[in-house]
Amino acid sequence: MIMNRIAESELIINARGAVYHLDVRPEELANTIITVGDPDRVAAVSKHFDRIEGKFQHREFITHTGYIGQKRISVVSTGIGPDNIDIVLNELDALANIDFATRTIKPQLNSLTIIRIGTSGSLQADIPVDGFVAGTHGLGVDNLLHFYKHSNNEEEVQLLQEFVTQTGLTGTQPYIAAAGISVLKHFVDGFHHGITVTCPGFYGPQGRVLRLGLTNPQLVDRLTDFRFGNHRISNFEMETSAIYGLGKLLGHQCLSLNAIVANRVQKAFSKDGGAAVEALIQKALGIIANIPE
Repeated sequence: MIMNRIAESELIINARGAVYHLDVRPEELANTIITVGDPDRVAAVSKHFDRIEGKFQHREFITHTGYIGQKRISVVSTGIGPDNIDIVLNELDALANIDFATRTIKPQLNSLTIIRIGTSGSLQADIPVDGFVAGTHGLGVDNLLHFYKHSNNEEEVQLLQEFVTQTGLTGTQPYIAAAGISVLKHFVDGFHHGITVTCPGFYGPQGRVLRLGLTNPQLVDRLTDFRFGNHRISNFEMETSAIYGLGKLLGHQCLSLNAIVANRVQKAFSKDGGAAVEALIQKALGIIANIPE
């Protein structure tokens, strides 16, 4: 079997043998990975580790690898948005599934567990600020996954068609991917479930009006009102669909957990978003530490 070598221009490996953007070597990454948007949140997670094995940083990408008991975990900051997720997911996969010495794909898939811990806005009145959401699906109104070959099953195709019809979104072709069931099943008690919509921006793409008018001024209401079978949209943010979409294509088990800091229906904002995030971190780590490898 001839293995195709990946060129230096396609996979950039730095002088210390680490992947370019993350500045992490394959042996420095755990199979269980927590992603956070905010670089400062990496230390907020790793302070709960029993011990830290290594710390790595390049630009906004910070990685701490360590242990809770016998569980080895890496926490990685992604920055904001689907474009950064494209970098992080591809480089995490490269660390796990490409032989850096030969620049060839390993014959056996190493499936990572990737769990996002972030913040989000609720789109349902019954999902309050400071509550937690585990996204059953990531529905993207960004364009990232359209650069990769992907497909949807019949239910997903119908759901996307209904989404466009009910929301009136034009100028974008949405995509959808499900959470990793083997991970999601551990996050039930204390978590609201629903579809997480991922937007390519914070203001207009999420229906906020400052000085600019919107092409779809009823967006928030239409997202709140969306229904397809038992599915509804619980929240929106800027990373989940990219994580779910790329993770599914690459063979990883992904889940997005969000602390709700704003309720867009009730026009409410958390009085202490930092405390909500800290509570989610502690709850999530307690579960993650006990998920079998």
